[in-house]
Amino acid sequence: MGSTAGVLRPGGAVPESPAQNAVQTRTVENPSPAAHDHSQWKPRANPWLIAATVALAAFMEVLDTSIANVALPHIAGNLGASTDEGTWVLTSYLVANAIVLPLGGWASSVLGRKNFFLLCITIFTIASFLCGIAPTLPMLLLCRILQGAGGGGLQPMAQAIMADSFEEHKRGQAFALYGLVAVLAPSIGPTLGGWITDSYSWRWIFYINIPVGILAYILVTRVVDDPPWIKPNRKLLLSVDYLGLAFLTLAMGGLQIALDKGEENDWFASPFICFFAALFVFGIAGLILWEWRQKTPLINLRLFKFKNFAICCFLMMLVGGVLNASTVLHPQMLQQLLGYTATNAGMALTAGGFSLVVVMPFAGWTTSKFPARNIAAVGFAIFAFSFWYTTRQLSLNMSFANASWLRVVQLAPIPFCFISITNAAYVGLPREQSNQVSGLINFVRNIGGSIFIALTGAAVTNRAMSHQARLQESMTSLNQPFQHFTKGTGGYLGQVFGSHNSAVLSQASAYQELNRQAAMLGYVDVFKMLFWMAIGMIFLAFMLNKNRPGKGGGGGGMH
Repeated sequence: MGSTAGVLRPGGAVPESPAQNAVQTRTVENPSPAAHDHSQWKPRANPWLIAATVALAAFMEVLDTSIANVALPHIAGNLGASTDEGTWVLTSYLVANAIVLPLGGWASSVLGRKNFFLLCITIFTIASFLCGIAPTLPMLLLCRILQGAGGGGLQPMAQAIMADSFEEHKRGQAFALYGLVAVLAPSIGPTLGGWITDSYSWRWIFYINIPVGILAYILVTRVVDDPPWIKPNRKLLLSVDYLGLAFLTLAMGGLQIALDKGEENDWFASPFICFFAALFVFGIAGLILWEWRQKTPLINLRLFKFKNFAICCFLMMLVGGVLNASTVLHPQMLQQLLGYTATNAGMALTAGGFSLVVVMPFAGWTTSKFPARNIAAVGFAIFAFSFWYTTRQLSLNMSFANASWLRVVQLAPIPFCFISITNAAYVGLPREQSNQVSGLINFVRNIGGSIFIALTGAAVTNRAMSHQARLQESMTSLNQPFQHFTKGTGGYLGQVFGSHNSAVLSQASAYQELNRQAAMLGYVDVFKMLFWMAIGMIFLAFMLNKNRPGKGGGGGGMH
């Protein structure tokens, strides 16, 4: 069966325009030599060399989303800004990144995918240099917006290039490499950023992108080619969907700013947050209504009429959310409650990163042997176990080895979920839509990460306050354990600081310990929430169509 004939059609195909539908119909009824050539097309270079090349560029961009986190105090202090003002270094990047991410399909149709990929590398590399030399915070923020815009096209285009460079039954192995990039880079980002900042200067977290960007540009020009079904159409540049772009900008800007600044502004008690939340609601409603009716949309939302693709996007949003939330919660807990430095907390994440190197290839191999939904369900089941295990192991007396092992357990299921869902998202869709598919799947993953980081951070704070109020009820003279603690602590502190201060210091010590225990219980509660969410994801996985691995073809492998 030809690649177009095998397309899964849930109540009809979802072409971008009537003209494209006509072309697809003619291909099915009377395959032309060009169509045959398209089905037999293979890249000139070795697919693994292509995958490694585009993965290098994607790794550079994903790393930059987390490497600057630990350097924010240094950046703010060096540029004469407050810590709150310094957080805009992250927010500005994420807003620009979120706006460009879903536009890769349209930009590739205008410039060609290879040209767009090279343009993104160029913009990202130049912006990295400008970030490094920025003399003031406003200038740095402007350069970060430019850097985020350039980086927004790297992830989806790298994934789309991998998808088209490998035969369909071998895509899982390619996505294993991409998954390693998408998961490993955020894990090592804080560690690398902390080491560079402490050893050299915060400016070097941007300078290191320059040689990587130059190398990636040279390699892409030599080994990457556009497939014959991707042809640049410069005329589309004259008919830009400005209204759709405006709606997208309002929606993503509003959402990202509301999420990033919500915690420090007391969420919806702040008119500032309410304004940007309303901006998001207005922007996303306008985007959906407008783009759905366009013949040549910036974002092909009609792809969501494919049930399998829609479910994959929702699952990927949850996977991205869980991954990013745990990546933030784990080192945050170690620093806040166990007194780890930023570098040591990052080192505790490193073991989990190394485990991915082992698990990813195996997870990629399973996609050619087992249905994607079965692999995803197993991954979510392991997810559920890992979060349950985490709730049993979290303790204020936890050792560095235990903290590292927990990270290994938390990351072990990621490859099975990430690769199987990514692979299933392409099944049954026209290969001409690969750019749109990769843009949307990466878009929802990043949005899920932003949402879950904000929600879990707020949940930890709220649950800690609830536990604090409950534990305070036990801080009375009638509670013997509390009395034993204060007397023992008071006796020790009296010997060190004098007996006249012992009572006050023992009460302060008890209150400090109460806050630590309440905060730890808050983290336990959040991981319990993630456990129950993972249970629900198991059932969602079985809503995916059951593909027949190793058969190739689009819809032909689904039933």
